[in-house]
Amino acid sequence: MYKTLGLVLANVVLLVAGQILWKTGVNRLGSLDLSALPRLFVSPWIWGGILLFGAATVIWLVALSRAALSTLYPLQSLAYILGMAAGVLLFHEKVSWTGWLGGFLIFTGIYLIAKSGL
Repeated sequence: MYKTLGLVLANVVLLVAGQILWKTGVNRLGSLDLSALPRLFVSPWIWGGILLFGAATVIWLVALSRAALSTLYPLQSLAYILGMAAGVLLFHEKVSWTGWLGGFLIFTGIYLIAKSGL
């Protein structure tokens, strides 16, 4: 049970870290249009994010081999909360009180599913 939960948490952390790298990459490139695509594909930030997503996928497949999709998939919603926190802390983005309330509701759902399903 705890090993599978650890796999899901590792998966989520890698996914969010990949998103952080992608956001950093596109911030450095500026507004994207079709002419910017070649620069996108040579960005180390973008490739770093792709590699993290690949690693997250391998971990996810291991987790799927150990538990039900109907239990595991909702737990990935933790990425929404970590992504919001990363946006605020790293990119100085603003989240409304309703956004934080939604995050709290997501976290409550994650807790209930993890408690009953794993």
